Amino acid sequence: MIAAISGVFLLANIAFAAAFMVTGGIAPAAHHSFLDAFFFSVQTMGTIGYGAVYPDSPAANTLVVIESTVSLLLTAISTGLVFAKFSRSTAAMVFSEKAVISPMNGVPALTFRLGNLRGNQIVDAHISVALIRTETTAEGRSFYRTLDLELIRGRALSLSRSWTVVHEVTPTSPLRGQTPESLAAAGVELQIMVLGMDDITMQPVHASHRYLASEILWGARHVDVLSETPEGDLLLDLTKFHATEPAEPTAEFPYPREPGPAGPAA
Repeated sequence: MIAAISGVFLLANIAFAAAFMVTGGIAPAAHHSFLDAFFFSVQTMGTIGYGAVYPDSPAANTLVVIESTVSLLLTAISTGLVFAKFSRSTAAMVFSEKAVISPMNGVPALTFRLGNLRGNQIVDAHISVALIRTETTAEGRSFYRTLDLELIRGRALSLSRSWTVVHEVTPTSPLRGQTPESLAAAGVELQIMVLGMDDITMQPVHASHRYLASEILWGARHVDVLSETPEGDLLLDLTKFHATEPAEPTAEFPYPREPGPAGPAA
C-alpha cells in the first residue's frame, strides 16, 4: 500500500511537471527544464514552499490551484487508507492439520481443533462449518451443494488457546452413511469460518480454513492436550495440538485407522 501511494504521488508530480513545462511561467526555473518543473511540482504538492521557485503567470498559477486541490484529495485518501490498514485487527488462528471421525459417547463424530496464536482473547467467538460436495442432478449435470453441519457447541464466550469443535454424525447429518471412498468420490470439502471480537481493540476478527476429503482421518481421534498435574492444576500441552491416535472401531463405526505413530506434533 505504501508503495502504491508513493507511485501515485510520483506519477501525479510527473504529470504536473509536464503541464508546467508546456505552460511555462515558473521563475526563475530554466526554460523547458523538466527537473525544475518536477521539483517545483513536488514543493507545491507537499506544501513545502521554499520560495526560491514560484509561479509568475496566470497559467502557472492556475495549475498551482489545481495541483493544490489534487494534493488535498490525495492526502485525505492516503491517510484514510493507511489508518484503515494499520488499525484493522486480524486474527491469528491455527487449525489442526487433520479433521477426524471416530466414535464419541457411542456416536460417530467429526472433530477438529482450533487455537488462538496470540496472547489476546477473542470474545463471543462463533464458528460455522459447511460441507461442500459434488452431486449429479436428474438432468445429469454436476451441482456443487453446500450443506451446513450442526455443531454441539458453535459459540465460545472466550477463545484464548484451544477449542475442539464437534459435529455428531446423527441420522440427519450429511455425513450419515458416508465412507472415506464416497467422500473422495464426491470431492467433499469442509469450510470453516470463525468470527469474534478482539478483546483489546473491540473490533471484529475472523479466520477461515478448509479440509479436503484426504485431510479427514477415519477411525482416529486427537490426542488429549489437557491433563491434571499431581498438584491439581490443569496442564495444556500444545505440542500435541496436531497429534492423533487410532480409535477403537465399533459395530456402528468399523473404520479403524491404519496403525502407526501419532500425528505430527506442533
